Amino acid sequence: MTVETKKQKAAKVITLVFSFLIIPLMLLFLAMHPVAAATPKHYTDLTFSSPPAIKLPDYTRFKLANGMVVYLVEDHELPLINGTALIRTGDRLEPASKVGLAGLVGTVMRSGGTQTRTADAINEFLEQRAASVETSIDDDSGNAGFDTLTEDLPTVFDLFVETLRQPAFPTDKLNLAKTQERGGIARRNDEPDSIADREFYKLVYGDSSPYARFVEYATLAGIARDDLVQFHQQYFAPDNILLGIVGDFDSKAMRQLVEAKFGDWKLSETKPAALPTVAQAKQGGIFLVNQPQLTQSNVQIGHLGGQVNSPDYPALSVMNEVLNGFGGRLFNEVRSRQGLAYSVYAYWAPQYDYPGLFVAGGQTRSDATVPFIKSVRAEVEKIRTAPIAPPELAFAKDSVLNSFIFNFQQPSQTLSRLLRYEYFGYPDDFIFRYQKGVAATTIADVQRVAQTYLKPETSVTLVVGNQATITPLLSTLGQTVTAIDITIPGTSKS
Repeated sequence: MTVETKKQKAAKVITLVFSFLIIPLMLLFLAMHPVAAATPKHYTDLTFSSPPAIKLPDYTRFKLANGMVVYLVEDHELPLINGTALIRTGDRLEPASKVGLAGLVGTVMRSGGTQTRTADAINEFLEQRAASVETSIDDDSGNAGFDTLTEDLPTVFDLFVETLRQPAFPTDKLNLAKTQERGGIARRNDEPDSIADREFYKLVYGDSSPYARFVEYATLAGIARDDLVQFHQQYFAPDNILLGIVGDFDSKAMRQLVEAKFGDWKLSETKPAALPTVAQAKQGGIFLVNQPQLTQSNVQIGHLGGQVNSPDYPALSVMNEVLNGFGGRLFNEVRSRQGLAYSVYAYWAPQYDYPGLFVAGGQTRSDATVPFIKSVRAEVEKIRTAPIAPPELAFAKDSVLNSFIFNFQQPSQTLSRLLRYEYFGYPDDFIFRYQKGVAATTIADVQRVAQTYLKPETSVTLVVGNQATITPLLSTLGQTVTAIDITIPGTSKS
């Protein structure tokens, strides 16, 4: 047994006083002043404050004598520096017989090391400094970047320059990358949503289009180290590169560093390749990928879309918001009211320098597949033929404008936009033109762009599902149903 101290006895007295005096007083106050219960508002009753103005950070832009364009943005909040390079290339420019080449170049540039450093040495070097250097190539550009602490900039930037200018492309790392690609080919039919995405691209763009080609065993087998070296030499040149650097540095000193490391790089000797032409391959029709193991259907409905630089892009963004997302027409009608979908969506997805897609779809039960397709089509037709309501317009415009602001929270995000706009030849003030266009969009504008750009007569409908359990039959929709074979061609492991 322990003896109570004076402090412990005093604490007990205070506790008793609080219990017998303070708590009853609090209960009496609450009884006299009940807390008002908050009534949840319907989404159409929500109001948004005016979005804050987008302010471009101060930046320096200059061009080296060899054609490289450089943007510098100082940001001294943290002792960090980030660099991003856009290279005028892309897998849309690779030969049809060697699909996968550009992706391998982007992978092995980094994984294979440079002509003076092995990959293992680079990995250890970066790990010791909590830094990174990465490279990749997607459909319309090459990308290279670095992240480093300010104090490590000289050495990390040296490695970044070496990676861009002097990749080694060792055969063993190329073979490893090809093995990983083969694994991806073998697994590409495992996920129904991946199947739907891939086959929809083929239906719209055509399976021979660079925008819908996919790596196959045969195209992969034909790629050798010399192909990587040649592709790099053709496209990785200073006049094909835009470099942006943001972070804790002095712009004058950084410009000197960039000129010292890149100034002696010779111009490209090859002319820019012409971009592939685009035309819609299938004009209407229903297509089925039969997957007997599935209990639900993945559906995509749509057609060829447009480009970001269309004068109607702001109004199309508003139209898109009316249809799509939480609180949009498709969610409210197809999912919530009719109960036909696990998920449902529609989006106008333009590209910067070639036509993108319009896609509507979602996931539904096998026995709800036909009603789901009818319902989605009905909502698309409705926005074409009848004006939207004023609250819908206001909510959609506010949603687009408020979400757009989040693309410019950090200087690095804004720099990325500036680089991409210049890369694709967009005007400097495109950001502000888009904002003004959205703000000026009217009900009539939404109906006009819906009538002009949504084209049910050319839409293709793709279903990935279990044919035996889709009832009623897809043929009851009144169009020919064409089966799609997704068997992976070839079994070569070479």
